[in-house]
Amino acid sequence: MAKASALGRGLGALLSEIEEAYDNELPKKGGVEEVSLSKIRPNPYQPRKHFDPESLAELSESIKTHGLLQPIVVKEDLDGYILIAGERRLRAHKLAKFKTIKAIIVSVSDEQMRQHALIENIQRDELGVIDLAQAYQELIEIHELTHEQLSATVHKSRAQITNTLRLLQLSEKGRKALIDGKMTAGHAKIVVGLDEKEQSLIIDSIIGQKLSVRDVEQMVKKFKSHETATSHIIEKSIELDFSALQSLLEDMGLKSSKKGSKLTISFENNGQIDTFLTTLSS
Repeated sequence: MAKASALGRGLGALLSEIEEAYDNELPKKGGVEEVSLSKIRPNPYQPRKHFDPESLAELSESIKTHGLLQPIVVKEDLDGYILIAGERRLRAHKLAKFKTIKAIIVSVSDEQMRQHALIENIQRDELGVIDLAQAYQELIEIHELTHEQLSATVHKSRAQITNTLRLLQLSEKGRKALIDGKMTAGHAKIVVGLDEKEQSLIIDSIIGQKLSVRDVEQMVKKFKSHETATSHIIEKSIELDFSALQSLLEDMGLKSSKKGSKLTISFENNGQIDTFLTTLSS
């Protein structure tokens, strides 16, 4: 719990510093500056791996028309700067062929930079569900948090965090389909409980047949019903060992044959039946 509290204070202080810098444009390094795009390196801790080209193009056009309304945030490095916040704005500037970008320069540690990259994306809802799940997982592992503690830190419900983390159980094929928009998070939450082979089959069906979430629910129910029926069949067809009983019957002069869980005894005359019954009653 101490780690969670420390995390909360550290992130709170950092986020307040960034927000104050945005509001007052007076960070420790001296306000907003025009920084050369060629001198800015990407944030190595950026949890967001996927950027929608269409959305970036729209942002780029907006910046061309209205200018950049919110500067990016960077920290000084030996030979330039490292991006802390504003990956989409930076990419949009490059797309627009600008040479410089407005930036707020702050002094933060690598650990603070890592935390801020995760938290900013989570709080702004800028991550795809897989990137979001990985960001949650990274925060949990770094700070040894419970889902409840993470919920309090990032202001998301515990159920949302738990359900999102479950998506990391998707197969590689499932993750790619989700990232590429070939299935929704609703589809994925149903598929995630299946083994890799079943996931693959249903994902192919979702893509090929344009299945709704309801369709997938019905399909998974059929899978589970089939598995239950199959397990019952397997239980019923367990191979029984009749060897000792057949040996006893042979000593009594009786012939027998087995098939699965059944043993058939053959009698040649009434005398064998009487002998058999006498043995049973003795």
